[in-house]
Amino acid sequence: MITNNDITHQKPKLFSYPWLLVGLLCVVGALNYLDRMIITTMRTSIVDAIPMTDAQFGLLTSVFLWIYGLLSPVAGFLADRFNRSKVIIGSLFVWSLVTWLTSQATTFEQLLATRALMGISEACYIPAALALIVDYHKNVTKSLATGIHIAGVYVGQSLGFLGGWLAESHSWNYAFSVFGIVGISYAVVLTFLLKDAPKPQTLQVQAPKINFWDALRQLFRQPAYLLALSAWGLLGVASWMISAWLPTYYKEAFSLSQTDAGVYATAYFYVAMFFGVLTGGALADYWSKSNPRARVLLPAISLVLACPGIVLGGTTSILWVAVAGFMLYAFMRPFLDANMMPVLSMISDSRYLATGYGILNLFSCVVGGIGIYAGGALRDANINLSLMFQVAAITLLICAFLFYKIPIKNLQQTEDVPEVAAK
Repeated sequence: MITNNDITHQKPKLFSYPWLLVGLLCVVGALNYLDRMIITTMRTSIVDAIPMTDAQFGLLTSVFLWIYGLLSPVAGFLADRFNRSKVIIGSLFVWSLVTWLTSQATTFEQLLATRALMGISEACYIPAALALIVDYHKNVTKSLATGIHIAGVYVGQSLGFLGGWLAESHSWNYAFSVFGIVGISYAVVLTFLLKDAPKPQTLQVQAPKINFWDALRQLFRQPAYLLALSAWGLLGVASWMISAWLPTYYKEAFSLSQTDAGVYATAYFYVAMFFGVLTGGALADYWSKSNPRARVLLPAISLVLACPGIVLGGTTSILWVAVAGFMLYAFMRPFLDANMMPVLSMISDSRYLATGYGILNLFSCVVGGIGIYAGGALRDANINLSLMFQVAAITLLICAFLFYKIPIKNLQQTEDVPEVAAK
């Protein structure tokens, strides 16, 4: 018989299914972000084939982001209400099919429709995947496991250039067709490999029926969740502001070509984020053995340490110093990514983990979009990017303070045991 102690403290073996699961989902996470990113790297090829204005091309991404964010809470609830692995497989299959359908588009309206469908289908993945990972990886390994999965997402982002390369060497249709077929094939493979975590016998008791409105009540009545939501939203403002305007900053501040500025703003940046999310996960797991607040304290500390990097990178006149400063930020900032779902599992009703993360996604998308718009408005008002980055640094400090204030109580008794109704 499995006991609560076994669930909380048993460390999965290196070649056990919990780690295989992380590897399988890393590939899905990479495809998730690759399929959404490639359109931005093949703009010239698409516009040559389907004439459109810059505003219309921008709308292709905006529609995806808006729908993705708005549907994230509902998508998360589906993962809580039904089988998580089936939600993941279904999401991968549908968005891959939509990716393939995008290759068949011949008008702007058809492209816009496929991007909207992409937002619907992809919204179902991240909340379900992270919830499934913490289902398998309990207190000992869940931050590292989450961090490895997020690293897979960063790999997908960094491979976005493949879209432009395939579009130039073949056609933009070919790129969407290839990645669509790859995703559909992988979804078929996962039907044989992906499965939900078994429930321990000692927890096989009648739980209250899962309900979306009950989920909202349970989540929003928790001060800890409200603090996490506020911190995640502010992180979205700072992150989007920096990532959206960093290529422009490099180009204007150091008189670089568009290509060189893009390399400095992505290649160095995402490599640092890749290693940062892995480091943040591993350190949080190690520190949590002696400090139950480690998964809260470590991200708060890392965000404070990231701020000097932003200020230095945004004020120096020396290119390599700027690159080093923003790499420091890129390394430290993902510590929160690796620990957000683990912290959520410690402060909220375990029945609604995916729903809770979906709401975080919604809030991040909304305020992140505001951050991008605010950056453009500041530039229109002749505010230089250095000042904008200083605003982002201050935002990170507030985010760190809010995250630090998240209370973690009775960790050993509540972290991994779902709330159930008394008989």
